[in-house]
Amino acid sequence: MKEIICFLSVFALMGGTAHASSHEFFKGKTVRLVIGNSTGGAMDDWGRFVAQHLGRHIPGNPEVLVQNMPGAGAIVAANYIYNIAKPDGLTLGLVNPANYTDQLLGANEVKFDWPKFSWIGSPERIDQVLFMRTDVPYKTLDEMRNAKDPPRCAALARAGLGYLLPRLFEEALGVKLNMVLGYGGGGEMNLAIEKGEVHCRAGTVSAYVGREPTRTWIKNGVVRAITQSGTKRYPKLPDVPTLYELMDAHKTPDATKRVARVLLSSGDHGRPFIAPPALPADRLKLLRDAFNKTMADPALIADAQKRKWDLDPLTGEELEATAKEIMVQPPEVIERMKKLLEN
Repeated sequence: MKEIICFLSVFALMGGTAHASSHEFFKGKTVRLVIGNSTGGAMDDWGRFVAQHLGRHIPGNPEVLVQNMPGAGAIVAANYIYNIAKPDGLTLGLVNPANYTDQLLGANEVKFDWPKFSWIGSPERIDQVLFMRTDVPYKTLDEMRNAKDPPRCAALARAGLGYLLPRLFEEALGVKLNMVLGYGGGGEMNLAIEKGEVHCRAGTVSAYVGREPTRTWIKNGVVRAITQSGTKRYPKLPDVPTLYELMDAHKTPDATKRVARVLLSSGDHGRPFIAPPALPADRLKLLRDAFNKTMADPALIADAQKRKWDLDPLTGEELEATAKEIMVQPPEVIERMKKLLEN
């Protein structure tokens, strides 16, 4: 009996020491948040916004600094987090929620296994809206189909919701769009629209209705929304049809509808804050708890309301479950995706 009591005492002491060590680890240190987009877009805005509040809720109150690492639709940042950053909790990432499609399609640039990231949380779910300048000469789907010079639509790369929604719009409804790729983020794409280099792009509905410059563009009639990606209409865009509604109305083949559901479900990844794989379980829990507390922080909520941003947080556990589920797809769906995205 004495031996058992002695063992339990030592075990408890070791557990307490490990717990204390995990909580004291961040004291006096700096956490780096690597954002896979350039400055000026919604992803960068959200990363910097959360970074302002996150450190207060991590034990030890570390400073959180932001580093932009754009490239290949955020694949560069995702590869960095997965392969180079140490799994100690001092490097976090904010990447493209649809980067899993690059892995599903076998892209050579991908050097990560999507479900194995350490998932921290997301401040919102992200349905998309495809919007276009109002001064283009096409006002209806039929006019767009018959246009001699199809609208030019901006996107980061051949992945991501900003590319997928326009491509699905083309595929499902027979509307031709000329995709212009290579932009670093939403800010660059908005500038391209303002300058007339492109006519349209897809972005998150929350950014479209709640941030500049699109908030003012909508008010002044500069742009109009064409379709949105959610299964339900966003409350602030009640008159804009969803792609699912348009596919039903135009009798889109079921095979295309199935691919659309796989690709658009990347909205359930939201704006994913991640860490390298193999992050120790106690440190992952600590960061997830800190993220959840940050999302419930009255100061953050008040700040979001002042900016007219909508919060709809996702937990790390929810992101992890989505990541595992989305990567299990039958070969026929993968082949259909390849044909869609490689054209």
